Amino acid sequence: MAATNTASAGGRSGVRIVVVGDQGTGKSSLIISIATESFPENVPNVLPPTRLPADYYPDRVPLTIIDTSSSPASKATLVTECQMADAVVLTYACDRPASLDRLSTYWLPELRRLEVKVPIIVVGCKLDLRDEQQTSLEQVMSPIMQQFREIETCIECSALRQIQVPEVFYYAQKAVLHPTPPLFDQETQSLKPRCVRALKRIFILCDLDRDGALSDAELNEFQVRCFSAPLQPSEIVGVKKVVQEKMPDGVNEHGLTLTGFLFLHALFIEKGRLETTWTVLRKFGYDNELKLRDDLLPTTLKRAPDQSMELTEEAIEFLRGIFTMFDTDNDGALRPADIEDLFSTAPDSPWSDYPYKDATERNVLGGLSLEGFLSQWVLMTLFDPASALANLIYIGYTGDPALAFHVTRRRRQDRKKKESQRNVFQCFVFGPKGAGKSALLNSFIGRTFNEKHTPTTIERFAANVVELIGGIKKTLVMREVPEDLVKKLLSDKQSLAACDVAVFVHDSSDASSFNKATELLIKVASHGENTGFEVPCLIVSAKDDLNSYPLAIQDSTRVSQDMGIETPIPVSMKLGDFNNVFRRIVTAALRPHLSIPETEAGKHRKQYRRLVNRSLMFVSVGAAVAVVGLAAYRVYASRRNSSN
Repeated sequence: MAATNTASAGGRSGVRIVVVGDQGTGKSSLIISIATESFPENVPNVLPPTRLPADYYPDRVPLTIIDTSSSPASKATLVTECQMADAVVLTYACDRPASLDRLSTYWLPELRRLEVKVPIIVVGCKLDLRDEQQTSLEQVMSPIMQQFREIETCIECSALRQIQVPEVFYYAQKAVLHPTPPLFDQETQSLKPRCVRALKRIFILCDLDRDGALSDAELNEFQVRCFSAPLQPSEIVGVKKVVQEKMPDGVNEHGLTLTGFLFLHALFIEKGRLETTWTVLRKFGYDNELKLRDDLLPTTLKRAPDQSMELTEEAIEFLRGIFTMFDTDNDGALRPADIEDLFSTAPDSPWSDYPYKDATERNVLGGLSLEGFLSQWVLMTLFDPASALANLIYIGYTGDPALAFHVTRRRRQDRKKKESQRNVFQCFVFGPKGAGKSALLNSFIGRTFNEKHTPTTIERFAANVVELIGGIKKTLVMREVPEDLVKKLLSDKQSLAACDVAVFVHDSSDASSFNKATELLIKVASHGENTGFEVPCLIVSAKDDLNSYPLAIQDSTRVSQDMGIETPIPVSMKLGDFNNVFRRIVTAALRPHLSIPETEAGKHRKQYRRLVNRSLMFVSVGAAVAVVGLAAYRVYASRRNSSN
């Protein structure tokens, strides 16, 4: 496993290196020396930008080297150049200890203050003038590098003697094209977690026979894919020997194990051969953040606001197989450790944060059933299809990415067709504080009822499978909208475009709760009428275990009749009496032309449109009669003239 000059440079078309340091430390001489391979007699104060051609170094990426002045008058220019740099070469003079002290007392703190977050190469110039009695470079720089971790490497050189001049800019270019920070933790001297995850995925992809080790043939195929050259049998033996001596479990009877594979890459990095690991990563499509490059993920996920993305049957079958593979104890659930293992080949575990954390049903051990597992994927596909697709690929999906998802029909079309063909429905849950919205979501994902009320301050999601009469299954995503966020939600004209059905929850024992829920219903219905994104609506009377407030039946009947929707659905989360509420929500979404509320303003607009249409029809009929009459008169006149 060795890098060649075919190593990818991460798609870069050039590298910009800025040289800074105290006056007289040899900045300009260093630049002229690399450009001309000679020592200049007369050196100008500041050189113009110097360009090294693409073929100067093996990575075949051109370099632009920027000289700077340390004079106060040039401070603004120096700051601008540093902030545009890909790497900084910071110089001191080997014969001037004071210039070395200035690195830690001025230059490095100043670069931090300017938030220059690029690799820094510290260069001791004028090596030919260095006193042999001086402390070694390693001893001098070790404490400075401990304090300033942004220093990539240190090197001494002599422009006069042409000693290590090319190496200075090679290290600078290398730090940009093959950066250390994404791969290696200098403090712990170990591979970083995201690097381990990427290399683990690569190992699994190359382990074609799935025996947990790379055989000689698989190693050769890997070598050819990454470096365009096979390994000789003696080289394979040598690689295994090195691994086995340092890491006995890195090799087994089948070949190089994952442990050995990771050890080899750590060894390459420790020896400064980062280009080897970066070549491997880039051949398998990784960028500098150790994520798959954007060009490897289809961007044809465009859709109208009232369309959504769903997993295809092909993707669902793949996920069923993945579930079975990681359910090692065959208990029908994936525990948290299984989920971590499942996503150990992805840059991060995507379900550990909002909105996916705690959004689906889990058992007492925190395990996900198959339905809960698929519901998590449905949720991610609905909200972030690009991330869902990337994670499908990270965990081993090798099919055509375009066949993993499909775009649903527009909701407007569904209303016209009077049916929805979706498999996934999104329900917005509105209601005043304390009405029981959170309890409704908790019951949906199997959580026990909690007497303690904790106000919800951000939108919350819950996803689960709902079985309808006849055994048909649909996935329902409940989206709780806190009362304080309704105004912000409705400020967006397209906010209801993604909604299949809206539910309005109120506390059935509290008249003010019902009134507030009714106000919210009118606001949402008005928004739908004004934007063209009308949605079916249902009212849920929560806390049915409590005594209803006086006139509750009359109020609810009046509102539902006035707005043309179903009567409220009574439920008690405390008693576990759900009254088929989730099935009724899905049924309303399946028939999107029904249960759409009408406000008084909406009714007036509809009546006005009818009057206008009738008037237009009357005018059209009248005009047609007039045209026919005129034609008849012309025929009559023509006949009369001919008879005369």
